[in-house]
Amino acid sequence: MNKFTATTTAILTLCISGSALAYTGSEVPKIAALTLTLSDPGWDGKKVPEGQQCLKFGGSGRTPRIEVRDIPKGTDVLIFEYSDHNYRPNDHGGHGKIGYTLTEANTYSITVPSIEGHTFDLPEGFFLVEKHRGKGWDKEGAYMPPCSGGNGHNYYVTVKAVSDMEKNSYRLLGESRLEMGIY
Repeated sequence: MNKFTATTTAILTLCISGSALAYTGSEVPKIAALTLTLSDPGWDGKKVPEGQQCLKFGGSGRTPRIEVRDIPKGTDVLIFEYSDHNYRPNDHGGHGKIGYTLTEANTYSITVPSIEGHTFDLPEGFFLVEKHRGKGWDKEGAYMPPCSGGNGHNYYVTVKAVSDMEKNSYRLLGESRLEMGIY
């Protein structure tokens, strides 16, 4: 394991939206753990609620509302990466990566609203980082709701708190994973 000292220059490469983004500094920055809670009725983190699956399987799913706490100072944007743990092509953000801009400096806690699946028409404050990777499987859009056909796949969201330092260059300040449920 490499140890970084104040005299060592470390480069930490992050991958957001398929682009290599770099942080250069004297030490690898400490990444804070965010506290995440599903705050939508029906979403319990164990089972995906009825109707929250993709169109292909009779749903009209939306992202769950999520309360994010312990947001590090300096965070400008929260990135939500929706994933299917059991299907490699749709893991690590394969169900869509969506950004949410914080409007107040040094926000410590916020409940991020739910958004519709199967659309690129995102509400104010949201922006597309990477569309879902299920092209041809279900309707195109920024977010594809759980779409395994009820085969017991585990769905989760990774939330990243980032500082928007320059266009297309972010510094990761915090990160956590939240289980959405099995479908």
